[in-house]
Amino acid sequence: MTRREFLKNTLRLTGALAMAGSAIEILKPDSVFSARPSDVRWVFLVDTYKCVGCGMCVRACKLENEVPYDANVTRTWVERYVLTKDGRLLADSPKGARDGFISPRIDLGMGEYREIRPEEIEKAFFVPKLCNQCENPPCVQVCPVGATYQASDGVVLVDRKWCIGCGYCIMACPYGVRFFHPVYKVAEKCNFCYHRINKGLKPACVLACPFDARRIGNIKDPDDPVTKVITKERVSVLKDEYGTKPQVYYIGLSKEVR
Repeated sequence: MTRREFLKNTLRLTGALAMAGSAIEILKPDSVFSARPSDVRWVFLVDTYKCVGCGMCVRACKLENEVPYDANVTRTWVERYVLTKDGRLLADSPKGARDGFISPRIDLGMGEYREIRPEEIEKAFFVPKLCNQCENPPCVQVCPVGATYQASDGVVLVDRKWCIGCGYCIMACPYGVRFFHPVYKVAEKCNFCYHRINKGLKPACVLACPFDARRIGNIKDPDDPVTKVITKERVSVLKDEYGTKPQVYYIGLSKEVR
């Protein structure tokens, strides 16, 4: 065999092995979905002036997304903030506000409560929270198996079949929105009701809110009502200093919010 024939056969064998390897390659979820071009970038708008802490959004979310109703975890929740005239800041979210705030007592946790009289209150308000669908999501960066990935429309998703329950993403999230699903034993979080918005439907929490405190929109569409608010009015995001570029925008976000 000449040197030329040897090299030619080697190249053929290398190409055949490469083709065989690619034929059996296991595709991670992010390689399938994140590379698709998109003219949509989903964003969320929360109006804290309109939220009354009724908890209807939380209940709707649990029912829609198979999060056990009585479990002390939820994809979205509402926090109550009370600032007293003497400068004390108290906050609570009993059961994620699933049942609303039916007691004036502040739940301090561990079975402790504090009664605040109306005349002591400087101001009080409610703040809904959910996954911020960050532009630079740290949860995606730390997932060792690609179970957490970002779709081309910006939504960060979790593939239950791939998740190994290591908890890295839960620790990496600076917003505390992730948890272990009590049934499936995998990482769980809000995904803007992805199964609904891909069909042109609104997320369950948006539909359930009786005061229009929650809205979803496409920031790439200049005519979208949500886009107009975000680009023309004063809005805020949570923990901007982390550089994650959250895509949940708030109207009337108070400086006391953690």
